[in-house]
Amino acid sequence: MTVKTLNDLFIHDLSDVYSAEKQITRALPKMARAASDENLIAAFHQHLEETRAQIERLDELVEVTPEVKIKRMKCHALEGLVEEAQEIIDSVEKGEIRDQGLIGAAQKVEHYEIATYGTLHALALKLGYTKAAQLLEATLNEEKQTDEKLTQVAESITVS
Repeated sequence: MTVKTLNDLFIHDLSDVYSAEKQITRALPKMARAASDENLIAAFHQHLEETRAQIERLDELVEVTPEVKIKRMKCHALEGLVEEAQEIIDSVEKGEIRDQGLIGAAQKVEHYEIATYGTLHALALKLGYTKAAQLLEATLNEEKQTDEKLTQVAESITVS
C-alpha cells in the first residue's frame, strides 16, 4: 500500500493492527493450552474475549468513518512475536519457567498493540475522526490493563 497522506497512514496502521488482532485470536488459545498457571490461563482466555471485542470495535470504526476502508495485509511484526511464543512452547518444559516465558511473549504483543493504538488514536484526532479516536482510546486502555494484569500474574508465580 502506497502511503501519501495522513489518511493513508491511518488506513495502513489500522489495517496492520486488524491483521495483528486476527493473529492474536489464533495464538491465544495455543498459549492458554501451553500454560500451567490457572491465573495465566484465565488471563489468556479473558484477553481472547477482549480481542474479539476489539475486532468488532475496529469494524465499528470503519462503519462510522466513511473515509476509512481496511486493506488486506499481514502484520509481519505480530507474526514474528507469535513465532517467538511458539518457540517458547516448543523449547521449554511445561511449568513455571514456560509460564514466565509466555507472559513475556504476551507482554511483547501488548506493548506492540499499545504503541500501535496510541499512534492510531493520535492520527484519528489529527484527522478529525472523533468517534474513531474514542473507539481507539477504549482499546488502548484495555491493552494497558491487560499488560498490567500480565505483570501481576508474573509476580504471583513462584519459580522453584
